[in-house]
Amino acid sequence: MTEIYETVRADTAAMDAALAKHGGIVRLAPAWVPRLFCTPGRRIRLHPDDYYAFGAGRGGIDERWFASAVRAENGPGTTAHEGLSLVVGEDGVLLPFDAFVDHHAADLLGHRMWDAHGGWPMYSKFFDNQQPLPFHLHQTEEKAALVGKRGKPEAYYYPPEVNNHLGDQPIAFFGLRADVTKDHVRAAMERYAQGGDNRITDLAVAYRLEIGTGWDIPAGILHAPPSVCTYEPQVASDVFSMWESWSNNREVPAELIWKDVPVEHHGDMDFLMSLLEWDDNVDPNFAARRFSPKRRTQRSVEVGDASGWVENWITYRSPDFSAKELRVAPGAEVTLHEDDAHGAIVIGGRGKIGDLAVASATLIRFGDLSEDEVFVSAAAARSLRVVNESGTESLVILRHFGPGNAELAADTMVKQP
Repeated sequence: MTEIYETVRADTAAMDAALAKHGGIVRLAPAWVPRLFCTPGRRIRLHPDDYYAFGAGRGGIDERWFASAVRAENGPGTTAHEGLSLVVGEDGVLLPFDAFVDHHAADLLGHRMWDAHGGWPMYSKFFDNQQPLPFHLHQTEEKAALVGKRGKPEAYYYPPEVNNHLGDQPIAFFGLRADVTKDHVRAAMERYAQGGDNRITDLAVAYRLEIGTGWDIPAGILHAPPSVCTYEPQVASDVFSMWESWSNNREVPAELIWKDVPVEHHGDMDFLMSLLEWDDNVDPNFAARRFSPKRRTQRSVEVGDASGWVENWITYRSPDFSAKELRVAPGAEVTLHEDDAHGAIVIGGRGKIGDLAVASATLIRFGDLSEDEVFVSAAAARSLRVVNESGTESLVILRHFGPGNAELAADTMVKQP
């Protein structure tokens, strides 16, 4: 097995030093994740020679995970820290983010988050596939609990900064047509074992995607994300069930239908159908409820364009997580006041978050570090200075938050359906 990094260790003294060094802001190492059933779109700034660096039989790297305290579930070849974020400590030491969270607890996450969840309950990622994913769903909290896991709602935002091309199919399938019946879906799933394409997306609704917008996809919703490079805040879980037998010009293994289904229900079509949140899938108002155009935050509206910075909500419909985009003009700065700890990925420009230098990556070698990702403690978030040190390029940062964000709840600029 090919590990990304060789200097990972859970050293509590190093954890204390890392959190203190920059006033509660820590740098995170790139967390690359391969998928056997995907073809990389090559937009996540990894070196062109490194997209298959995990080795034969692991597939191409088409995901990078952010602020992740969970590991990817990628079959028997999964490496020890795959999908897990690593805090960059002194002298090249890398600290597992799950252990880092457990060690610092409320000193990192704040009492509200720690007391309610006992950990960091979300992560985000880039999904970067040349072709769309197979039609699939993520189990609800109730169904995932049957296999000892968490449910997985997720959301999408399509940043222009990582979409120099849109791949082979910039069209997503979300949910089912309102006229589709359970018998239609069952028949498609029964065709899965016959080989070839079970044509389940014939029953779906297709949406041509718009860069700079997003969608909210709760658990239990069938969906096939497009070939657009996507920023995806989500609950900290990797559960799924594949429902499409043909994707990326290849068959999708039938065992992926049952990946996170209790063993006693493998082959049980009635149980499989129960994974669907049926009314949400066939909702005729799905787009009105789930489409997520940018919404400028209330404080950004109040200070106006002359302030030199603009902040937008990009994920705001889920109770489980939220995300914002911050754009700071060349030479400008802003001090933000937040209630919550959060992760951040810089996708354009260079500058500082607090006193920590940050810069958007141009090209990263597999195993190298970068300056584009940080995690901000709750204490540091209360007065967070962000400075753009470029004279020509905007500093663009995507920031991901856990559940119960107080600012989102109070923001009158965001109207929930």
